[in-house]
Amino acid sequence: MMAIETIILWAAILTLVSVLASKLSDRFALPALLLFLIIGMLAGSEGLGGIYFDDYSIAKSIGLIALIFIIFSGGLDTSWKSVKPLFIPGLVLSTAGVLITAIIVGIFAVVILKFSLLEGLLLGSIVSSTDAAAVFTVLRSRRIALKGNLRPLLELESGSNDPMAVFLTIGCIGLLTTANSSVVSLIPAFAVNMGVGLLSGYLMSKASVILINKIKLEYEGLYSVLTIALVLLTYAVTTLMKGNGFLAVYLLGLMMSRNDFVNKRTIVRFYEGIAWIMQIAMFLTLGLLVFPSQIIPIIGVGLLIAAILIFLARPISVFLCLMPFKFNLVEKTMISWVGLRGAVPIILASFPLLAGIAQAHSIFNIVFFVVLTSVLIQGTSIPFMSKILGVNVPLDVRKKYPIEFEYAEGIDASLTDMIVPYNSDAVGKTIAAINIPPKALIVLISREDKFIVPNGSTVIEEGDVFLVLANAEDFSTLHQTMAKIRKEGA
Repeated sequence: MMAIETIILWAAILTLVSVLASKLSDRFALPALLLFLIIGMLAGSEGLGGIYFDDYSIAKSIGLIALIFIIFSGGLDTSWKSVKPLFIPGLVLSTAGVLITAIIVGIFAVVILKFSLLEGLLLGSIVSSTDAAAVFTVLRSRRIALKGNLRPLLELESGSNDPMAVFLTIGCIGLLTTANSSVVSLIPAFAVNMGVGLLSGYLMSKASVILINKIKLEYEGLYSVLTIALVLLTYAVTTLMKGNGFLAVYLLGLMMSRNDFVNKRTIVRFYEGIAWIMQIAMFLTLGLLVFPSQIIPIIGVGLLIAAILIFLARPISVFLCLMPFKFNLVEKTMISWVGLRGAVPIILASFPLLAGIAQAHSIFNIVFFVVLTSVLIQGTSIPFMSKILGVNVPLDVRKKYPIEFEYAEGIDASLTDMIVPYNSDAVGKTIAAINIPPKALIVLISREDKFIVPNGSTVIEEGDVFLVLANAEDFSTLHQTMAKIRKEGA
């Protein structure tokens, strides 16, 4: 048993190396998860570090805790306004799409690996969910965004499809380990699992926002601690009621994101950091868990399964699920290609090992190889594919201001920026000369990479970016004023 000081030392070193390695991710457009996994493997018993780790129970526990916070953070960081119009197609992709992917991969696993049908479906279920975070990390490193509804749809799908993959995986394990069980029994279990998850997540989001706004804590840091308790409570209670805890925490984050609550900006930033440390811990653990010598013998079948997943199962599921919706061929092709696999499949691959499934070790090694292949092939080619398909646009980087505004109960206002059009009638006039609603305040002006604290005599120039403190109605009025076009000759 390693001394606690040695464990802390290794944890510090590996975390530090992972953070520094994230710079390579930005520079070479490599998904960070790939680098974290490689670092874990290098630190393992067959790598330079020589750390022997094969406790799948501990790895599963670390993975579950990490996923709880990563999924919640993903929901909290998602704009409800952008994903709301895409809720139905996103829901279809995250449920039916996952099921179709699992079935197709499962059938081929029976043929290629000589698995039983249930073992094949178990493998398909494990690799059925996607990880869009890795996709957007690569795009952001190349300062590229995706056109139209592609990004919000992928965000919604990837954030909500893990619960379905978890349900299918646990369901298949139950069928393999429980006598006289049948697929029909999964139908009512699915209804309860998803229904309780949805209801619990929705109710907890309402209760959480009310509690955060009403409790009036003396120390700001305790609000982040409070949300940690609420996230864990949501997952635990939902799971104990036979609901899907991951779905509940995702919905908790998503519903909270659409509401104003005390210290929201600080809490969102806090969970951005939490999500990163959880990803690093999870990927390093999974990297340590893998023995490269066991991966080499399954490279051939691993490549076949990966090819089926990437070039057959994912495209078929996307095209079938999006058939009723208004997505063109190019958009469906891009959505098919960015079905990147992440850490969730590797975590789920530990479930059969703990359940004593006969093919568990083969499944784990194949899943690990499939994830690496997906990251290498799909992850590194995303910028190229987006350019070839013509769905890439320059990344819109929001300007950072040296001022922040936190929501407080009773204040009907928010801090929002607006740009002064180049042909605006307000150009050349002083702030005092334009029609500004009495309760709206222009707090700051960004002009040519400089910040100006305005007063009534400040002259407005074309291209100015106003940082405005106002409610929605007053902001709209000021926006209409700025949008008035200057008359010719004026």
